[in-house]
Amino acid sequence: MALVAAFVVAPSTLAASGSGGGLGDKRTLTEALREAFVGYGRSGDRDFSPDLQRVIDYWFRHHVAKAVIAATLLIVLVALGVLLWKAFSRAGALGAGRRAVLASAGVLVTMLALLSLITVMANVQGAAAPFASLLPMLRVSATDGELADTLDQVRQRLTDSLSRGDQSPPALEVMISNFSRYHVALAVVGAIVAVVLSAMSVVLWKRFARTGSSDRHTRRVLGSFGVLSALLSLVVIVVVVANTTTAAHPAPALLAFFDGGW
Repeated sequence: MALVAAFVVAPSTLAASGSGGGLGDKRTLTEALREAFVGYGRSGDRDFSPDLQRVIDYWFRHHVAKAVIAATLLIVLVALGVLLWKAFSRAGALGAGRRAVLASAGVLVTMLALLSLITVMANVQGAAAPFASLLPMLRVSATDGELADTLDQVRQRLTDSLSRGDQSPPALEVMISNFSRYHVALAVVGAIVAVVLSAMSVVLWKRFARTGSSDRHTRRVLGSFGVLSALLSLVVIVVVVANTTTAAHPAPALLAFFDGGW
């Protein structure tokens, strides 16, 4: 509970401790991003402006803080889940009510652990490419006159680059490369997670095969987690393939994003 509370409250405070002071409020952050993005788009420079760099640095620290807290929470939940499922596998002599309580608690902790894993992956991705991670916030203020004009220019330049092969301006090239890095990060993290889940599935099924048929509670736990880890690895592999494809062709995906996709 303390880690969940820290995940909600602490990242903004920790991220604002550096040069990002004053950006802890979401509305202030969105406004600062909008103004900085408009200025960056108009400049045409490759290097980020000081105002935009300040927002990006803040967002990077924000993602790092969330990733660390979520990873700590994941470790705690995994440890708690192991204890609960071990207790359930030894609960043959206990009453049905006690077994139901242990099973319910185990399922809840397992679901929370999966949610924590997804959160870790998402925040590692955001920390690897904070500029691309900020782009969805621009939609909040997309009706703003200056921002709308800047986004229209980005769409037009992307369209011209894709249809006529025009050279992209330096700022747009940075945007495309950062968008590609954003998806490469998730592909790499996802590949690592897929390997771990596949290995877990193999180990669980081997233990399942070695467990006697009389120990049905243990076999039930091992079999359930063997199936779950195998299915999750397949889901993660699909995510890896999708992000690898997007990273290989980032410009069309970025144009689809600015057109309202993703």
